[in-house]
Amino acid sequence: QVQLVESGGGLVQAGGSLRLSCTASGRTISMYHMAWFRQSPGKEREFVASISWGGGFTNYADSVKGRFTISRDNAKNLVYLQMNSLKPEDTALYYCAAQPRTVSYGTGEYEYWGQGTQVTVSS
Repeated sequence: QVQLVESGGGLVQAGGSLRLSCTASGRTISMYHMAWFRQSPGKEREFVASISWGGGFTNYADSVKGRFTISRDNAKNLVYLQMNSLKPEDTALYYCAAQPRTVSYGTGEYEYWGQGTQVTVSS
């Protein structure tokens, strides 16, 4: 199975940018659709963005459309989340997740999860 480790989180001022990375090991990420989720204190985990196994399809939560971009480099086993124009409400623990590509993209649950990286946006 695949193991996922997120990095790139930190403290940034509102309006700033961060790029999160998700490093996979154990299996090639070309076997998986990938996604980012986030969770703020006291709130449920929410979907942020996803990308199909080959990178041809992406999907975003309405709250991040136009500001965040998900991408992947299957050769390097990496997935990225470029976050621009950050807002204080983007503050959360961000998780990388993987779903076997045998599942149709955009359906089903994500099976594999990282431990998360903290993003804090100050006003």
